[in-house]
Amino acid sequence: MVRFLRPLVRGTTYTRWLHLWVPMLFESVWLFIDMSKPWVPAVLLIPLGLIPAVRRGEGVQARYMLAWDSQDAAISVTPSVTWRDRLRTVLWLEARMVLGWVAGPLTVWLPAATVLLVGAAFGSGPIHTPVMTVTLPQWTCALLAPLPLLALYGSVVGLGELITAIARRLLGPSPIERLAAMEERTEQLLERNRIARELHDSIGHALTVAVVQAGAARAAGDPAFTDRALAAIEDTGRAALEDLERVLGVLREAERPASSRPTLTEADRLLESARSSGAKVDAEVRGPVETVPGPVSREGYRILQESLTNVLRHAGSVPVRVRIEVVDGTLGLEVRNPLTADIPGPGRGSGLRGIRERAALLGGRARTGPDQGDWQVHVELPLR
Repeated sequence: MVRFLRPLVRGTTYTRWLHLWVPMLFESVWLFIDMSKPWVPAVLLIPLGLIPAVRRGEGVQARYMLAWDSQDAAISVTPSVTWRDRLRTVLWLEARMVLGWVAGPLTVWLPAATVLLVGAAFGSGPIHTPVMTVTLPQWTCALLAPLPLLALYGSVVGLGELITAIARRLLGPSPIERLAAMEERTEQLLERNRIARELHDSIGHALTVAVVQAGAARAAGDPAFTDRALAAIEDTGRAALEDLERVLGVLREAERPASSRPTLTEADRLLESARSSGAKVDAEVRGPVETVPGPVSREGYRILQESLTNVLRHAGSVPVRVRIEVVDGTLGLEVRNPLTADIPGPGRGSGLRGIRERAALLGGRARTGPDQGDWQVHVELPLR
């Protein structure tokens, strides 16, 4: 019973009924002008529906009055772009008018029928209608009196659901709009993944360096070494704070350019940070790194950063060979270090996955894993 009466306490039940009544206001005005041609308003809706802006207005009305949700993506609020959208708008206006013709009389006749039946039940005489006069026993009228109200309740709920379903069908997004929404959603997901990778690579690198430096300083017991370790931790922490501020700036300002992110021309900072953490880094740079396009250079910097972070985290103070090469329209990055017992297996860890994702987004490829007694990260990124 509660479920049956639940629509009575929902606001959409009444806003939907009001939405059905709106076309009848124009119909009523026209009937005062010429009652012999009630079909004229329906004909006038055809050229009206062909106006692109009408679709937006109808969509806004439908969202607020039928769905009661301004963010209901099933109902579009954009103007008509194609003739298909215009024709769908015309069909929607005609369907709205037809259902309004049904809802209007029901709203008047059904309550009036209840009033007549209640009057007859209390002995006010036969029931007079514009069509005929009906004489029923009083007890029959008393039993029938609630039926028109139940019919009105069913009509209000049923026609409201019907007009909402028609709105989602005829005012719903076109294929072009659905494709645009899908592309926007994809862009948002890519941006979220990029920000997650930025935070993982930058903050993870800084924390790894800090942990390694602090552990080495405590084990060494040398004041001079401790001073150098603290200086390295300070530099790395300051760089991480800059990266964090940069990423947070992207979150705060959607249009903030990515050009302020570090590039491979600043790779020396990463190499010195790894060396100060105890790793013996042997770097080789070939080709004009400064000519590498911005997006490729920025992603290459993050790949190199994550590769060195993995070395410090899993291998510690070991010899590391870094090769950066720009040749034949390709940027090559390779980081190798001796295998240790604690190595990440192929495909494990968000860092290695992030390296492969960065390479794939730029149309490149990445290989990570054991190779001839070393752990290898080998990445090739096209420059075009």
